Order: sequence, then C-alpha cells, then structure tokens
Amino acid sequence: MTINHKALRIGILGAANIARQFARDVSGSEMVTLAAIASRDGAKAKEFAGAFGIAQTFASYEAMLASADIDAIYLPLPNSMHATWAIKAAEHGKHVLCEKPLGMNGTETAAMFAAARRHKVFLLESYPYWFQPQTTAMMSFIDGNGGYEIGPLRLIQAAFGFTLQKPDGNIRMNPDLGGGALMDAGCYPLSLISLAMRAAPVRVEAQSIYAPSGVDMSTMATLHYADGRRAQLACAMDGANFRQALLVGARGTLETEYLNHCSEDVAHPHGYLPSLMRLRRGIANSVPFEVITSPSGSGFRFAADAFATMVANRDQAMMDEYAAVSQNIAVTLAAIAQSAREGTSVAL
Repeated sequence: MTINHKALRIGILGAANIARQFARDVSGSEMVTLAAIASRDGAKAKEFAGAFGIAQTFASYEAMLASADIDAIYLPLPNSMHATWAIKAAEHGKHVLCEKPLGMNGTETAAMFAAARRHKVFLLESYPYWFQPQTTAMMSFIDGNGGYEIGPLRLIQAAFGFTLQKPDGNIRMNPDLGGGALMDAGCYPLSLISLAMRAAPVRVEAQSIYAPSGVDMSTMATLHYADGRRAQLACAMDGANFRQALLVGARGTLETEYLNHCSEDVAHPHGYLPSLMRLRRGIANSVPFEVITSPSGSGFRFAADAFATMVANRDQAMMDEYAAVSQNIAVTLAAIAQSAREGTSVAL
C-alpha cells in the first residue's frame, strides 16, 4: 500500500520498440502517468505520443530531464547508454526505472546506485518477471513464507534464448552497444539465479560461440558459490525460443518458465501465454508435481506499479534489496564474459 496516491509522472527516454510495448501495457495504470516521450527525432516523438496518448514530447533527452513536469524516467536505451543517462537523470532529481541489464559491469552499476543515493532518488532495474505474482510465489517456496520450503537451495539451472530474426543492423549484434546473447538474454537466467541465491558466485567458467561482429551468439556458464552451491546458465540468439528454470532444494524442486508477461489462456491479443510453474514437495520421484497458479498480466505493468509504490513510500529498503541483486548480476555478467573470452576460470 502506498502512502501517496498521486500518480508518478514518467517520461520515456527514447522511442525504442521495447518502449512501445512498455507504453502500451502501462497506459492503464492508476499508479503511473506516461507524461512525456523524448526522442532525438522530433517527428518520431510526436508519432509515439499520438499512438499512446502522451501529452508532452521532447526533441532531446536533456530537455526532458530538465522538465519540472516529470518525476521519473523509464530508460530503454541500448545497454551501453544506461549508466550515462541513469546518472544524468539522478543529477536532475529524476527516479529511474531502467531496462536490463542495468550496467555493462559492476563499476557502472555501482556508480548508478551511488548517484541515485547521492541525489536521493530511486533506481530500479526492470526485469518484468521479477514483479510478477508468480515470482513472489517462487520466492515464498524458497524462503518459506508460503508455509513450505523446498529446503536450502543446492542447484539452479536456468536458460533463455531465441532466434534473432533480422540480425543485420540489429543493436544486439553490435559489441559497442552492449550486444550479444549474454547481455541481452543471459542476464535473464542470471537475474533469476541471483535473486534466488542472494549472493554472487566466487568463481565462474564459461564458453561462448561468437559471431563475426564479435558478439556471442550463445553462452553457457557454471557458477560456483562459497557455500558449495552451483548454478548453470545457458543463453542463445540462434535457437528456437526456450525459457525455463529448475531450482533444486534439499527437500523439494521447483520448475518455472519465469515469463515476463503471462495470461490466463492462449488467446491473448499480444501473444502472452500462461506461465507454468510446478512444485514437488518431497525428495522422491514418486511425489507428483503440483501446478502453482498465480494472477497473470503484463510484467511491464507490474514493474511500473512496483516502482511507483517504492517511490511513493520512499522505500529505501526495497531499493537496497534489489540493488544488491543488480550488483551481483553486473559483476557476474562481466566475469562470465571474461571467462568465455579467455577460456579460463574467473574468480570474482
């Protein structure tokens, strides 16, 4: 519950395709108002605003950050630009909901959160599935808040990948913009691993297959934790769509697709699908899995509302909790990339 019912006025910093999906799904929220769109192409900003009923447009990012009519920004720019513009937004007193991955490495991510704290604003990395009710249920089975624990985690296997339909000119193929399967897709399974493990690994080992441009088309990694736990990660941009995770505890197992957006059935207008999560309460293979159901919806909407609630409540504890996970993700992504490039085990 919030302590301030005034809708958070969000400006969208850039008119990327993912920003259109965000605007479409968030438009009906009572927690946030999409107040502005900024694009370096003024005509593009006006077209975007007209499509989503946004009242104000800016022909530069700097002009929107300087506006007193904006409380916060949604940042969907290429990965390599996240740190620069998140820090500039903080310096202008704007809260930031930033697309994943937050920073290109641990140094960038730490600087982003330092700027947010210095200027007394809130920064949140937007993995839409993090804010799905299904993920709340998943964490309850890990933490025991739902009345049952799968037991201390022993192993996580998590994966996500897809086929990049039109690679020519796609920013995902540009190493200078933070492209590649690991940064674009691998951050998702790593974000689940980091959220569940609540720690960074102490050592990683990884292998990648690279495109001529230098980005990885697929990566697999093993993560070793100080207490003996293990995690395995796989990601790709050259295979059929796959997204799944297995969490193995001492007393049970959990399987999830951890979808960003989910629906009650397969007839959703945006192609959202039901998201499967199964729980086995026991150690034997004779114990049947039970299907866990949760409320469904757009992860963009859940994330925007959670962000607005955090800002309204000045919930520093929430930001700090997610900041720790985001920092673990950033340093681990960099270590995985280094291990794959050098063909060696990398200590964090």
